Amino acid sequence: MPTFKSLSRRSLIKGAAGSALVGGIGFPAISRAQSDAIRIGHLTPLTGFLGPLGEYAVMGVRLAAEEINAAGGVLGRRIDLVMEDSVNPQTASAKAERLIDRDKVAMIIGEISSASGLAIGQVANRLKTVFINTGCNSDALRGASCNPYMFHIEAANSMYVEGVGSYLLRENLVRGKKWYTLTADYAFGHDLARVARGFLQKHGGQLAGDELVPTDATDFSPYLLKIRQARPDVVASNLAGNQITNFIKQYAEYGLPFPVAGFGFDTVVAWGAGKGNFSGIWPLVWHHLVDTPSSKAYVAAFTRKYGKLPDNQSWGDYHSLKIVAQSMNETKSADPQKLAEHLRKGAKFDVGKAREAYFRAYDNQMIMEMYAVRAKEASKMRDQWDIYDALGSVPGPSEDMEVLAPPKDGTCKIG
Repeated sequence: MPTFKSLSRRSLIKGAAGSALVGGIGFPAISRAQSDAIRIGHLTPLTGFLGPLGEYAVMGVRLAAEEINAAGGVLGRRIDLVMEDSVNPQTASAKAERLIDRDKVAMIIGEISSASGLAIGQVANRLKTVFINTGCNSDALRGASCNPYMFHIEAANSMYVEGVGSYLLRENLVRGKKWYTLTADYAFGHDLARVARGFLQKHGGQLAGDELVPTDATDFSPYLLKIRQARPDVVASNLAGNQITNFIKQYAEYGLPFPVAGFGFDTVVAWGAGKGNFSGIWPLVWHHLVDTPSSKAYVAAFTRKYGKLPDNQSWGDYHSLKIVAQSMNETKSADPQKLAEHLRKGAKFDVGKAREAYFRAYDNQMIMEMYAVRAKEASKMRDQWDIYDALGSVPGPSEDMEVLAPPKDGTCKIG
C-alpha cells in the first residue's frame, strides 16, 4: 500500500479557475492551447457538499489526458482540457454555453449534481454538442429529460437500487422488514427515494419513515433520534456527497443497532468518515478492488500520480475521456455529430470491468456491470482505506447486462 498524501481542494479550484487549459499534466494558469489541439470541456462541482467528489473527478480526467497525450494524442493532435467549477445549475448552464461558444470545445465531460446535469444537457442538446455525464444518477435524465447529445457513463438510480437490492434480498433484509430512509433534498435524492420506494413495494418491504435532509446539513442528531424511536429493521441512505460522511460518522457515534444500507454511494465519502465508522451494504459503479487487468492498471497509475487510491467518481471521468479519444480515433474525426452517432451505434469500450460496456441507443445509458460492497469491521481493516469487501458484480457473468438498465418506459424520445 502506497504512502498517501493530500491534494487540497483549494489547489484544485485554483488550478481550474478561469477555464485553465491543461494538457493532462497539470493546471498552469491561463495558457494558450496549441492551434491544432482538441479542446475538451470539463465541468464538475469543486465546492459545496459535492466538492469532495469533484476533486476526484478532476484527478481522473487529468490522468486520462496525460496518458492520451503521452501516447500521441488523438488523430495526432493534443488533448487540452478546459476546466470549470460548475457550482450550481444556473452557473453550470452558463459555463457549458461558454465552453462551447467561446472556448470551442469539441464536447463536455463531467458533473455530479443531477440538477446541474440537466442544465448542461439542455445546453448540449441546443448547441448539438456531446455531453458525457459522469456523476448524475437521476432516472429522469434517461427518461423524459433525455436528449440525443447527453450520454451517461454514470449509472442511473434504478441501476444502483437493483444492484445493491439483489444482495439485500439475499441477506433477508427486505421482505417483511421496516425501512427508515434519509433522503437528500434535491433532484437526485427525490428520484432515488422514488426508485427505492418502488423496490421495497415490489419485494414486500415497508417504509417506516423518510426524512428529507437539506444538502448543507451537518448535524444528523434530529434524524438519528427519530430513527432510535421508530426502531426500524433497516436504516437506508438516499443521501449524497458529504451528507453520507456526516451520517455514517454520527450513526456510529450514536451506536444505533439497526443494520445500515445505501441505495447510492461514493467511496470517498466513506473514507472521510474515519476508520471504523463505516457499516452496511452499499452499491458502486466501480471500486478499486475490481479484479481485471485494466482496472488494476488504472489503480496503479492513479496511485503513482496522486499518492492515493482512486474512487468511483475518478473512474467515470477518466474513462469518459478515454472513450472520447477512442471514438475520435475510430471515426477519424473530432466532429460532435459523428461522435454522438458513433457512441449510439453500439461501440464497445473497456471500462475496467470483466465485460466491455456500450451506450444503449434508447436513452444513451452505458450498459455495464455494477457492484456491491460490505463494510469491514474495524478490527479487520488493514488501514483507513481498507473499508469494505467486494460482494461481487451485478448482473452475474451469464446474465444479459441490460437486465440492470433503467426500464424502457417510453418517456425517452431520442429514437
